[in-house]
Amino acid sequence: MKKKNTFLLVAIVSILFSCGPKIVEEPILFNDERNALTKDYMKMHYDLDVDSPTILPKMVVVHWTAIPSFQKSFDAFYDVHLPSFRTAISGGGSLNVSSHFLVDQDGTIYKLMPETTMARHVIGLNHCAIGIENVGGPDMPLTKAQLKANIKLIKYLKKKYPIDYVIGHYEYQLFEDHELWLEQDEGYRTEKSDPDEAFMADIRKNIAHLDLKTLPEN
Repeated sequence: MKKKNTFLLVAIVSILFSCGPKIVEEPILFNDERNALTKDYMKMHYDLDVDSPTILPKMVVVHWTAIPSFQKSFDAFYDVHLPSFRTAISGGGSLNVSSHFLVDQDGTIYKLMPETTMARHVIGLNHCAIGIENVGGPDMPLTKAQLKANIKLIKYLKKKYPIDYVIGHYEYQLFEDHELWLEQDEGYRTEKSDPDEAFMADIRKNIAHLDLKTLPEN
């Protein structure tokens, strides 16, 4: 009987560890209109004519929100349409920006939308990239709790999908000549600094054993 109980305990522990990090479901609005706008975006920017806005994730892109709270960050992604003040990217379409995950300063991971649905978070690569947003920015540094959460989340996503690359948002233009790059508008670019080079260096140090690529290979 003792052996049976020991086996059961080991099995339970194994299941718990295999489930990945704790993720809180906090979905943004993804109605029929957003679905249609996402498909339009994929057609306009990637020349992908699809029945549904699904993706096969091959990349994780890490961001910061540059917004000082979880609620305000969440609100920025929630609505279907891009706010009028986002003039730098308004030429790319009326679909609002979004992300698959949002990590608060205390390390809580919130899931905003399905991992295999396209989110607008990185020019040229949305069709293959999962986005992780972190609450913070230049005036609100990302925390150790967020670092740990990002590492756990990336490990979890690597187990689920054929992820080849983990990059910071500031690195996206390095992929312009890569096979994953599908952007049709040569004038549609923005300069990014998130989520900070030091934060990405710490992530990469802790996921080195996953053998993920950090730069494009042509």
